[in-house]
Amino acid sequence: MNKKRGFEIAKGFENAGINLPVRKTKYSAGYDVEAAEDTIIPAFKRGQKPTLVKTGLKAYMEDDEMLLLYNRSSNPGKKGLILANSVGVVDKDYYGNQDNDGHIMFAFYNIKDEDVEIKKGDAIGQAIFQKYFITDEDSAAGERIGGFGSTSK
Repeated sequence: MNKKRGFEIAKGFENAGINLPVRKTKYSAGYDVEAAEDTIIPAFKRGQKPTLVKTGLKAYMEDDEMLLLYNRSSNPGKKGLILANSVGVVDKDYYGNQDNDGHIMFAFYNIKDEDVEIKKGDAIGQAIFQKYFITDEDSAAGERIGGFGSTSK
């Protein structure tokens, strides 16, 4: 079988009971992603960094594709969780990188006054594969050498 796009278990999570994302209905755009471990997301304080929630997953895709990470629609209202970057973008060359094997994480802020606990197996977001286009003048030739947040390094 020629692999086009999909999810795999990231290194270090092979025996952690990680579920690969699935779509719940035939017309769903997003694959539901679960937390790989229990995580506490502290109540927001000015100046704090977002909490990274591990998924134990990595994603492979074709050269002209990306994976977009979206929050669950119920997270802001019910749990007070918002994504720090609004939408996460996972590039093709993030897969298998030397720093973290392409491990996908969701960066959350908790806007409630109390800490929020995410349990292993809780649905935390959605992942959508999407094609993208480049301009006629594009000449990008750089290669990724790092993991999370390394594109500009």
